[in-house]
Amino acid sequence: MRDWQCQAHVKHYCRYHVVFVPKYRKKALFGALRREIGAIFRDLCRQKGIELVEGYAMRDHIHMLLMIPPRLSVSNTVGFLKGKSAIQIFRKYKQVQRNFTGRHFWARGYCVSTVGLDEQMIREYIKNQEVLERRQEQMQLAGL
Repeated sequence: MRDWQCQAHVKHYCRYHVVFVPKYRKKALFGALRREIGAIFRDLCRQKGIELVEGYAMRDHIHMLLMIPPRLSVSNTVGFLKGKSAIQIFRKYKQVQRNFTGRHFWARGYCVSTVGLDEQMIREYIKNQEVLERRQEQMQLAGL
C-alpha cells in the first residue's frame, strides 16, 4: 500500500529518482565524505520538507529516491540540494571557511525520473548499484 502524503488541498505521491555527479565526474566521494554525505542530504531534505526515501553515494555519483511535495519544483529542489551540499562539503572537507565564488563541486546537470509502479525495483537498483558497477567493470576487463 502506498503512503500518500496530504497537505491542505492536495493528496500526493510524488517520488523521483535523482542522480547527479561531481564536476568532471571525478571520483571525489570517498572516505569520510562518502560516509557523511547521507547526513548532509538528510539534513537539507528535512529543511525543505522533502523525504529522502533511499540514497546511495558511489565514488563518482549520487543516487537518491526523493519524495518531493507538489509545491516544490524538482529543478529548484535539486539546485538547493547541490548548492547547499557543495557549501557544506567545501567548508568541512576542503577547509574553505569563507565564500568560495567560482568553486564548484557538482556538475551542472542531473538526471531525474518519476517513480510510478516500479518503486521497489528503483529502490533495489539504488541499494545494489555498487555491486552492479563492479560486475560491469569485471566484464569489461575480461573482454566480454
